Order: sequence, then structure tokens, then C-alpha cells
Amino acid sequence: MSRASLLSRAVFASSRISVPQCRTHIQSHSPTTTPGHPTKQPSPPPPVSKLLPPLSLMPTPLLLRSYLLTSILASPTFLRLSMPLLNTIAHSPSPLLNPDKNRLVGISIRRIIYDHFVAGDCEENVKRTVMQMKKTGYKGVILGYAKEYAFDAGDAGNEEADVQRWKDGYLRTMGMIGPGDFMAIKLSGAGRSTLEALANKEPPPAKMWAEVLEICEAAKARGLRAWIDAEQQDLQPTIDDWTCQLMQRFNKDGKAFMYNTFQAYLKSTPATIAKYLRVAQNEGWTLGVKLVRGAYMATEKRELIHDTIEDTHHAYDTIVANLLQREYPGVESSSRPYPDVALMLASHNEASIKSAHAIQTSLVESGRPTIELEYGQLQGMADEISCRLLQLGGDGQRGKTTAQLRPKAFKCLAWGSTQESLQFLLRRVQENGDALARTGCWVRAFRREIWRRVRGSLGFS
Repeated sequence: MSRASLLSRAVFASSRISVPQCRTHIQSHSPTTTPGHPTKQPSPPPPVSKLLPPLSLMPTPLLLRSYLLTSILASPTFLRLSMPLLNTIAHSPSPLLNPDKNRLVGISIRRIIYDHFVAGDCEENVKRTVMQMKKTGYKGVILGYAKEYAFDAGDAGNEEADVQRWKDGYLRTMGMIGPGDFMAIKLSGAGRSTLEALANKEPPPAKMWAEVLEICEAAKARGLRAWIDAEQQDLQPTIDDWTCQLMQRFNKDGKAFMYNTFQAYLKSTPATIAKYLRVAQNEGWTLGVKLVRGAYMATEKRELIHDTIEDTHHAYDTIVANLLQREYPGVESSSRPYPDVALMLASHNEASIKSAHAIQTSLVESGRPTIELEYGQLQGMADEISCRLLQLGGDGQRGKTTAQLRPKAFKCLAWGSTQESLQFLLRRVQENGDALARTGCWVRAFRREIWRRVRGSLGFS
């Protein structure tokens, strides 16, 4: 067995999380991949060969805050009692409850929740958070604007003004990140006309589409990348088609600038990916795939979703394996070259990440072709998995093969005002209820690392 394979096994084996307890079904926005976008990298973390626990990479203040907050979120009782209050604060027009207007409420929300899960509320704060992520060892970040909708429900509003506000939010977002980073875009937030066109499977409104193209042109000129977030299945087929048009336009240079989000819990997803692989193959552009398990289980038609969580896990891992091996069912490569693909593995699931890394390791070591692979997790979640990837990516060994196998890990961040971000986080809690129910394994990992540091400070190895 090669040294790279042994190294991979050793890192993933240290401070193991019990996979059965930590399998998560619902993932969202989380986080995908292409070469050619240089990112200034800080000094790498300690070599993997020391086999320190993955969480050893976390600064002690962040470790303690993560432990305390994750312990609270692991309590079903706390979630049940706190959600109504937080929901009221998130949507209240009253100056007494609005955290952006009431300093006392705002400080409480920011200290307990905001500072852990949100990058900041202005360019200076967000850039500081992004810099800290990269200093820790992350390849880059994925940044989204917490205010996902530029209009308020029930408000007639001004369509052109709505689209302009939506565009301005993304122009500000791209100014906070650098080459190689991602910007997350939510198409339905552009206004009522856009929402209606998505629901009715119509072409995009002219004004909105012109702004989308301008956003993409500006982002690509800066060396950024972008992905389109998945939404409910009532809207998703149209989102897929619109995103395909963007990939046809912006992914023609052998690199993936634009990515689409595919949800593995939908029974139709394997066939949907095959469809766009064939289009990319025929037209000669790169398919950008951000693969998640799914975010809208509570609102989707049940018959569209896999019958069991095990079926979803199997579908996710099978899609990943087929993409990495460049042998996707329904995509022939005898007459035309297999299409270029870039994959963002957006997952908090250790088993899926281990499987993907093992497959890519085997392919690279045997000299077989594979695709570009990156990994992403949400800020404030799955830190042990993220740090384990950083250990592999930061190993001090040299050699072409080892360099190819160093995982590229990203953190998915959001920015916005306190109330906007609280609304965003509550939506993520609803979408990730299954994952939150399994945070006990993360609590135990934090506790082990804290105890290791305490023993070390007392002189015990």
C-alpha cells in the first residue's frame, strides 16, 4: 500500500467519530471545484504525521465557544423552547425586539449565535473572518448574502427596484472575497416576476437576466466562482435550465466558473445529472456540480424523495463515485470525449467524505483519470470533519501524487445584519433538523480536545 494511502487512513482514523450516529440526511448550502484560480495560502498547519486530533487546529477560544454552543444546540428541549422566541425576534418590526435597533437584544443574539455562524455585517468584518479562515488552512470560502429575498411577501413593491437591490447585494458580496472563492446565488430572491417565471417554467425576465449576466461577468473577471442554490422542486427544473444556460456561457474555457446544486435525496437526481453531462459533452463545456443531500424535505412531495435515509446515503455516494471515476451511467464516451466535471462535495457526513477521498486516492495512484474535487461545510458546523481535511491538505510531504491528493476544504459563510442573519439561520435550522439532532458526536469530539489540552497544560501527555 502506498504512503499516501496509509497517510489518508491514519488521519481519518484518529479521533474517530462514530459514523452511524453522525450520518446526516438533510444538508443545505453547504458547500465545489476547479483548478486555475490561485488563492494566497498562509503557512500550513502542523504536519499530519504528528497525528494530532483534527480539532487541534482550532484556536482555544473558538474551540470553547463551539463546545458550549453545540452542546446547547444538541438539546431538543432547548430547540423546542427557543425557536418560537428567536422566530419572533427575527421577524419583528418592533424596535423593542428588532436586534438591529435594540442594542440589548442585538448584543445577546450576536454573542450567543451570530458571531459563531455568521461572517459579519460589513465588508471589514467579513474580510477579517475570511482571512482567519484562510489562515487556519482553508483553501477558500463560499460567501452568501443572508438577505435571500429582495422583496417582502405581500408588498406590491417595485419590480425594477427589487432586482436592483438583489443585484447590489451580490456586488457587495463579491467585494468581500478573493480569487478562487465562491459566491452563492439564490435566483428566486430577485423579485416576484422571477419567482413566477421559475414556477411556470418560463424564460427568465429580461431585466433580471441582464443583471445575472452582469454579476457573473464581474465575478469571473475577479477570478471568483459562483454556484446557484437549490430550491423547492416546484422551482428547481427551471433553475436547472437557467443554470445550464449560464454554464454554457461561462464554463467554456476548460474550467468551471458556474456550478449548479443537485440534491441527492430526490429520486430524479441521478438522471438529471446524466442529462446535463450529455449536454456538456455535446457542447464542449465543463459541468460544475455542487452535490448536497437536500434541504427542503419538509415541503417537498414525499413521492419525489427516496424512501429511506439509507437510500439517500447510497444515492449520494454512488453519484460521487460515478463522477470521480468518469463512468456515469447513461453517458457514453466512445464517440465524444467524456465531459469535464468539477465537483463540490457539500457534506457534513464523514462516511461520504472518506469514501470520496479513498476513491480519488486510488484513481490518482493507479494513474487513472479523475475530476477536480473540493469539499465544503457550513461555518460553525462539522468542524472536526473540516479540520481532518485540513490536516491532509496541510501535510508537509512533497511529491506530485501527494499534492494531487491534498483535499481542498472550504467553509460556507453568510453575511448580513443581525436580523437578516437570524432569519437565514432559522431557515438553516429548519432545513438541517436531522443534522442538528446528531450534534452529540461533535460535542463529544470538542470535549475530548478540551480535555487533551487541559492535560497538556498540566504536563500530562
